[in-house]
Amino acid sequence: MSTITDTLSTVLLKPGEADRIVAGHPWVYHNEILRLTSPAANGDLVQVKDHRQRLLGTGFYNAKSKINVRLLATDRIVPNEAFFEERIRAALAVRQRHIPGATSFRVVNAESDFLSGLIVDKYEDVLVVQISALGMEKRKKHIVAALQSIFSPRAIAERSDVASRKFEGLEEANGVLAGELTGPVSVNLNGIRFETDLVGGHKTGMYLDQQANYQAVSEFAKGGQVLDCFSFLGGFGLHAARAGAAHVHLLDQSADAIAASERNAKANDLSEKCSFETVNVFDWLKANTAVKPHEKVIPRFDCIILDPPSFTRNRASVPDALRGYKEIHLRALKLLKPGGTLATFCCSHHVGTELFQDTLLSAAYDTRRVLRRVATYAQSPDHPVIPMIPETEYLKGFAFEVVR
Repeated sequence: MSTITDTLSTVLLKPGEADRIVAGHPWVYHNEILRLTSPAANGDLVQVKDHRQRLLGTGFYNAKSKINVRLLATDRIVPNEAFFEERIRAALAVRQRHIPGATSFRVVNAESDFLSGLIVDKYEDVLVVQISALGMEKRKKHIVAALQSIFSPRAIAERSDVASRKFEGLEEANGVLAGELTGPVSVNLNGIRFETDLVGGHKTGMYLDQQANYQAVSEFAKGGQVLDCFSFLGGFGLHAARAGAAHVHLLDQSADAIAASERNAKANDLSEKCSFETVNVFDWLKANTAVKPHEKVIPRFDCIILDPPSFTRNRASVPDALRGYKEIHLRALKLLKPGGTLATFCCSHHVGTELFQDTLLSAAYDTRRVLRRVATYAQSPDHPVIPMIPETEYLKGFAFEVVR
């Protein structure tokens, strides 16, 4: 009787290349491979062994990608509908344990849920799938069937419009995979409703990784004048308004995002406390901190929130990114009243927590502000961090009070 392993090609690793894999990292790079025992087609399931022929796991093979194998398990598996259903249920259980009240959240976060190349976001009764690896693409029908079995969603949409697909030899793909989806979906985050375009919006529609932070940062807004920079759909700003801010001013360069956040403010009865401006945030901060010689900037805000998009896509662009981060912090600190709070975030994996804080403190030094750190933030629990897979940790943030 033949078993699955008789038919699987084996990827043998070079001596010394197994440690990272044994420790839990799922990627096998091209330069770590000694040889294949038999030819494997791109997208096939293969088994990975160390140079002494000890089994390390099974995963999807793709010679076109720098990541030649994306491991799924340490044992032998059959990647069918039952496998995906079991894995996705396990991921769902993590969310139900850590964010029990949430109705919109990330169900599967690729590597953090041992499903490299697959993201699934739940927006109320609609699911959005993003596939960035060939092995997952070839099993899309199993994934869709498993999701229908677990959630019975109104619709399943695909937003596989990520640049990384081209490294896997894949075209971008968007559309509705199951059910019907017309118009925006009303998404509930912490009791505030956000109208979200799941087919044409950012990423898979919204930034679910900030869900816990929206609530946490709003605590600093009570009674104050708040500035929400890079406001997108109004996540931080509307939470601040609901928490009792006197007034919130939201800035974003996307006219569509500002229009949507205005509608969201109205839908949640928060319009009276909010004002909106479509503008390049760098330009706005520059214009509002420009003074004549011998004049001083008059600080106007009790709380400023900086949640910019990633300024860097790779290591080479980190120095430019740090200049950008320093610039916005420098100007924000000038606009912040003594005793005021700056809540600031960085979503680049390439800029570590220490480097981000150092950049911020350098801006504080230049503006002669002394800061007290009052909170440290990370991505919401539906974006779990596996420390052995550094790529799973990207979002970091702080709240600082101006001491003097």
